[in-house]
Amino acid sequence: MAGHSQFKNIMFRKGAQDAKRSKLFSKLAREITVSAKGGLPDPEKNPKLRAAIIAARKENMPKDNIERAIKKALGGDVENYEEVRYEGRGPGGVSMIVEALTDNRNRTGSDVRSLFSKYGGQMGETVAYQFDRLGQIQYPADKASADDMLEAAIDAGADDCQMVDQTHDIFCAPDSLNEVREALEKRFGPASMAKLVWRPQNTVGVEGDAAESLVKLLDALDDHDDVQNVYANFEMSDETMAKLNG
Repeated sequence: MAGHSQFKNIMFRKGAQDAKRSKLFSKLAREITVSAKGGLPDPEKNPKLRAAIIAARKENMPKDNIERAIKKALGGDVENYEEVRYEGRGPGGVSMIVEALTDNRNRTGSDVRSLFSKYGGQMGETVAYQFDRLGQIQYPADKASADDMLEAAIDAGADDCQMVDQTHDIFCAPDSLNEVREALEKRFGPASMAKLVWRPQNTVGVEGDAAESLVKLLDALDDHDDVQNVYANFEMSDETMAKLNG
């Protein structure tokens, strides 16, 4: 088990600016409602719901909003959302996985395909084989030293533990996510994130025009109401990233 890895899972979501907050909360609420509807409304007995609530809390979503989203699932008048995954290539040959929750598969598929095409990508090519499906648990760096977190992760049954961007990222098999999370929370308290992710096995460097187009595509996908998560196997220099997000 490696304590550090040169490969970094890249999940693009813009910061919670005021203009984006309402849309972000709407996406989080939809995920909570769908998770509660698909299982028990008790997060202690529904790992998927618990993960959705953890994600909402990480973004400082008010408790009332979370409770309303759960109650909506119990009301019986919830739209029939389904989970859909799209795969394709972005600018610069970057492999991308887009996860969505939609009540109209045809509409969402058409929208996502159009965005790929608009920004120089192509949806439809299978790329999931270039990613590993893993459980990811995240803690702030100040929760423990790298060595202590690594030791705790090993004891909990995790496969990998990294220090990335002032966070501890712990990875485990998908089926072990809840078990590993519970073991770590007994020692460090609630995690700031605990969910299933796609981690790239290798990364592709992008700069210049390709980087600019890629960020525009990621921005547009993030703006779409139905898109929940975007994973991409790119690497970009800090200078380029700062310039494009400045």
